[in-house]
Amino acid sequence: MQLKDKVAVVTGGSRGIGFGIAKAFLREGASVLIVGRSPDKGEKALAELGHPERAAFLACDATDRASVDAMIDECVNRFGTLDILVNNVGGATSFAPIAVMDDETWQQGLLFNVTSAFFASRKALETMLPRRSGRIINMSSVEGKHGKPFIVQYVTAKHALNGFTKGLSKEVGAEGITVNALCPGLVITDLVSEQAEAAARSAGITTEAFLAQFASESAINRANTVEEVAAVAVLVASDAGSGINGAMISIDGGTAAY
Repeated sequence: MQLKDKVAVVTGGSRGIGFGIAKAFLREGASVLIVGRSPDKGEKALAELGHPERAAFLACDATDRASVDAMIDECVNRFGTLDILVNNVGGATSFAPIAVMDDETWQQGLLFNVTSAFFASRKALETMLPRRSGRIINMSSVEGKHGKPFIVQYVTAKHALNGFTKGLSKEVGAEGITVNALCPGLVITDLVSEQAEAAARSAGITTEAFLAQFASESAINRANTVEEVAAVAVLVASDAGSGINGAMISIDGGTAAY
């Protein structure tokens, strides 16, 4: 019970890695507000998670400042405080070479992966700073450490998110608040499977070949699991992880080893 009596918000928590982190946090004793755009997916996630006394769902657009402010307020009103913020929203919503990428795709990459974390972190600090305690966990990517074609907007955003993590960790570390980024490699979730189809079409190969090529970049020659990512999230959220701050933690089987 490493997170007993802690309170967490997990954006993008109704599916994939966010759902896995919420599940692990609940298992470790935390109360969790999972956040997503779809009420149907949120209610389904709650049913799978169990712990109705400690789990709740809120429909929210993490790219909208007013919605994010309301999200943090809802958490504090419902559970009394906020100890852990997991900025899990993000992803590559389209695939195209820079030479033909439109403005909307570029801006959406930054808004979805970086600005959403800024909005949520800023609001969360209103609760964390007076208490001189808190954990902010930003979901970055192995692509935040190197490059990949056709998703340059995503690569750029994840590099920026790592910079945001480093800068904020310096601002609030002395206030008892840690800020870290998790950098997974390939993790097969329903969303990744959907995105892989689009990426494979852009590259002119099959989805299976695309995923196999991605997995082969790892030293362990396989995808990582949601559970492996969630275990690291539990560590940095816990008291045992209080000495970890400003870190870009790879959970990629060695893909970015250098």
